[in-house]
This record gives sequence, structure tokens and C-alpha cells, in this order.
Amino acid sequence: MRSTPVPALSCRAGCAACCIAPSISSAIPGMPGGKPAGVRCVQLTEQGLCALFGSPQRPAVCGSLQPAPDMCGSSREHAMHWLTALEAATTAGTPD
Repeated sequence: MRSTPVPALSCRAGCAACCIAPSISSAIPGMPGGKPAGVRCVQLTEQGLCALFGSPQRPAVCGSLQPAPDMCGSSREHAMHWLTALEAATTAGTPD
């Protein structure tokens, strides 16, 4: 039985949930200590695009987070909720 390839999911224009909801521990230009969860990345443009996209200065974790149906859902609100829940689940019990 042949499986049908799943087409790559594209980012939703103006969503930027992945640039706001999760924390990023790597240094980001303009945020040398990283980015706390729920805080808009300083490299996020007003159009909701990454100003560092394709740059070697962009943290590796940012490039590794790819859009997926379970994460993105059908709305920005879904993506924010999913990523916020993931952040909470992966930081629960970790010391500050």
C-alpha cells in the first residue's frame, strides 16, 4: 500500500504564535538572555514575520519548530493555546 505524501504546512500570515508563546533560552539579537514565554520576540516584525529568517543569528530552536496541523489548528488562537500548553508541560517542575 502506497502512502500519500503529506504536503508541507505553511505558516498562517500574521499568526506568529511560535514567536510569542514559547520561551527561547538561546540568545537572540536584542534579547541576549533569550525570550520568556508569552513575550513577543523583538525580531518579530509588525507584519508577523521573523526579521532573522534565513540568518545565522536566528536561534536553531526557531528553525526547528515547523508548522504542523496539531500545533497550528485552524486559527491563531488555537496555535497560541497549543504552544502555551506545550510550554507549561515542558517547564513544569523545572527550577527557576
